[in-house]
Amino acid sequence: MLNTILSVVFILICVVLTVIVLMQEGKDQGLGAIGGIADSYWGKIRGRSVEGTLERVTKILAALFLIVAFILNLV
Repeated sequence: MLNTILSVVFILICVVLTVIVLMQEGKDQGLGAIGGIADSYWGKIRGRSVEGTLERVTKILAALFLIVAFILNLV
């Protein structure tokens, strides 16, 4: 029973993690990095933006992914 519940949770985490990673923008800044555009106002408040939220959720889901995978391996 526990194995089935953990497997379903694991699959849901995998699907949500995949979707969130695909929603994120690329890290390449092109020629903007040469001119210093990367240090603009939007770069400084990135943590409160949608992109910052996606990064934070990705880190949380990645940690949950590893924890649930480890528990499933033990069970």
